[in-house]
Amino acid sequence: MLKINKKKLIVIVGPTASGKTSLSIKLAKKFKCGIISADSRQFYKEMSIGTAKPTNFELEEAPHFFINNLSVIDSYSVGKFKEEVNKFLEQYYKSNDIIILVGGSGLFIDGVLKGLDDFPKINEKIRNELNLEFDTHGINNLCERLKMVDPDYYDIVDLNNHRRVIRALEVYYSTNKPYSSYLSKDKTYRKDFNIKLIGINPQREKLKLRIENRVDNMISDGLVEEVKKLYKYKDYNALNTVGYTEIFKHIDGDISLDEAIDLIKLNTRKYSKRQMTWFRRNKDILWYKDGEGYFEDILDNLNF
Repeated sequence: MLKINKKKLIVIVGPTASGKTSLSIKLAKKFKCGIISADSRQFYKEMSIGTAKPTNFELEEAPHFFINNLSVIDSYSVGKFKEEVNKFLEQYYKSNDIIILVGGSGLFIDGVLKGLDDFPKINEKIRNELNLEFDTHGINNLCERLKMVDPDYYDIVDLNNHRRVIRALEVYYSTNKPYSSYLSKDKTYRKDFNIKLIGINPQREKLKLRIENRVDNMISDGLVEEVKKLYKYKDYNALNTVGYTEIFKHIDGDISLDEAIDLIKLNTRKYSKRQMTWFRRNKDILWYKDGEGYFEDILDNLNF
């Protein structure tokens, strides 16, 4: 059981559809604490169904922070998230000892736990050329380029997010060094509170079934209607993500709805693999297969 002596941060990570939300709520109720979302898609108030945001009932079961705090038209970054979370924790810890950070966005979690890396200045001409290529030919050519020059980052980046792909390429072409080489692999954790990292990694077939069921439920819950309402914002970065780009293609008449659904399932599975590639680099995460008794095992290991 937790020993109250220093401020505590419980971090829950894992691939999409692994059960992070339900675990975080159970722990929050157990320790009577709040939950910070580090899911970079759940920040946006207009995106609910396609991001598998906690339900209204779940949001009421425990205090949640950094959900529905932005609009899709807002410009946001890992650096901004880190700054805002740090300010929030400074106030939160004045009256609380424990909080949970949960999400599948590894870069955002690392930003809070370890800070950010110093990146070089970028050649604006290179950035403009890459953006022009994206506007002219789409993202596939850029992804292939990234795969050749920086396979390590290719394995973990959200390939649907053209801004992150372009960011990695502009760093490479400006410095002749891969973007992944600037990501601190050994940077130490901050020392101002105790950190426990918990990972959920269901069996592959179980996760695949969960993803398929989740996507089917999204469609029945009105994902297409949600995306139609956001169509005029389709070029904003927040909407360059799985579940939205595929439905945009359907709305544009490029693919059928059935093809869009199959593509969402496929891209979600690919995304979950990239999430796990990122998290497996961290040897401090204690991994659990969700199942009978695993919650008790987690509680036993939360001995700060």
